[in-house]
Amino acid sequence: MTDLKPPVGSDLGTPAVSVCVLTKRADFVRASYARRQGTPGIHLQGRKRAEGEAEGIRVGFTCSKKVGNAVARNRAKRRLREVARIVLPEMGRDGWDYVLVGRKDLTATLPFDTLVADLRRAMNKVHG
Repeated sequence: MTDLKPPVGSDLGTPAVSVCVLTKRADFVRASYARRQGTPGIHLQGRKRAEGEAEGIRVGFTCSKKVGNAVARNRAKRRLREVARIVLPEMGRDGWDYVLVGRKDLTATLPFDTLVADLRRAMNKVHG
């Protein structure tokens, strides 16, 4: 699994939260049956893992063909990765899996600050 980079400007003296990327389809499927919250720019699925499963925070990214052609899907996923890199270390919980799903036309075009606010709002709802 690949670790996400720490947020720009983060204090390097504090211990970093382990954030790994989901790669197995079974993890994505399990998250799809768990808690979910939609916002205009992002659909978030969150699942608390059972005892004995992997440690840390895990995150996955997906965009269906409804989002657009390959160029649009890749742009949307790049933006989702960056939003997750900023928000998950501060709001993510240890022992949780998160899947960020891109939205048609919006994930790739919304202002970046709006995407960050959408993910923060969705995280609060999933954990609230």
